[in-house]
Amino acid sequence: MKDPLASIAAALAARRPVILQRWRAAADADPELTTASAISRAQFFDHIPEVLDAFERRLRARRPDERAEAARDERDGAVGHGLVRWQQGYRQRELMREWRHLHLILVDELEGLATANPGLDPGACARARRELATLTADGVCESATQYTRLQQVEASGRLADLEKALTDLGRVQSERAEVLREAAHDLRGSLGVVHHAALALKIDPASPPTQAHKITLLERGVAAMQDLLNDLISLARLEAGHERPVIAPFDAAATLRELCTTLQPLARSRGLTLLAEGRAALPVEGDATKLRRIAQNLLLNALKYTVRGGVVLSWEWEEAPDEARRWMLCVQDTGPGLTRDGGPIAHALKSATDEAQAVGERAAPGSAAAAATDPPPMLSALSAPSLAEPPGEGIGLAIVKRLCELLDASMELHTEPGKGSTFRVFFPQKY
Repeated sequence: MKDPLASIAAALAARRPVILQRWRAAADADPELTTASAISRAQFFDHIPEVLDAFERRLRARRPDERAEAARDERDGAVGHGLVRWQQGYRQRELMREWRHLHLILVDELEGLATANPGLDPGACARARRELATLTADGVCESATQYTRLQQVEASGRLADLEKALTDLGRVQSERAEVLREAAHDLRGSLGVVHHAALALKIDPASPPTQAHKITLLERGVAAMQDLLNDLISLARLEAGHERPVIAPFDAAATLRELCTTLQPLARSRGLTLLAEGRAALPVEGDATKLRRIAQNLLLNALKYTVRGGVVLSWEWEEAPDEARRWMLCVQDTGPGLTRDGGPIAHALKSATDEAQAVGERAAPGSAAAAATDPPPMLSALSAPSLAEPPGEGIGLAIVKRLCELLDASMELHTEPGKGSTFRVFFPQKY
């Protein structure tokens, strides 16, 4: 006699494409799930097909070791799902609601199966519902735990940059418990005074060469501190929720080409090439100012750490159906690539991108994991610092990530030590 739990597993496997499609439709209809609409179907399904495979194996398992192995695979899939959702810009509440929709759909499937097969063993149906409850509870816990861990990694990276800024400033020891943005504004004002004083001394014809050299070093140090404080102010505004997207039609190609022209002198001063490649026009909806900030942060990072060769800024449409069409911004350099000193946030992004790429490659056409013929996710990267210059682990990348979240954009990472890095950001064509 055939095992009734195995029959339930086989029925769920046969209904897999319908289950995944219903799950995506439920997410699209949920007004609180705004990020899901900005990613492709393969990226949305992510690790869930593997989780469902493990769930079905657990229903069919006869030995305790088989059930334990299937349970481990379920948990591993949930951990990977939380990792990728963080990289895609999901909020934690969105992640929880997503699991809720999946649970309700699977409950409906089990109830429909029991109704359509009145002879099915009631004990087997009860066991299947219990296993489903375990699956969902473990999935929520593991996904949320992984998401929280990555948030802590991101926070630790920002803390490292802030500590470096305070060390460089040296004498600055605040005795007041002010918020980060107010402190950064005060420090920027003080540095502005020092900067103007240094300029006045530099144009003094009586200044000896040694003094002029010291003043030049002072100016460079002050300029670096001003850049860092500007980043701190920008991050503080983003963290405080003071930034809002201003959505309007604009030509992304014109904006990016103008930015590339502006940064050409910096590239030439470092002996590097800076190329702009893409369509002559790229009409989209979005926030042109915030797009420029994202691209500028990535380009400055690439130019800073690239010693030989150059940087390429490019843009293009993603190959996808019109209703899910996105466009892509790409910054590619010939720098040192990501090394072990690349910082915890960069490592987390790279791991998440590798996971997303593996999901896309496993979603072969015609399989349940590939409910559509979506292309595998693109790769992306943030250049790692060279050995001559200690890395900044959080502020620049945190700003880019927060801006991407504001614009419902996703970023991905690909890098090879010694060969260079590529950073790609995907934006919706319309909002």
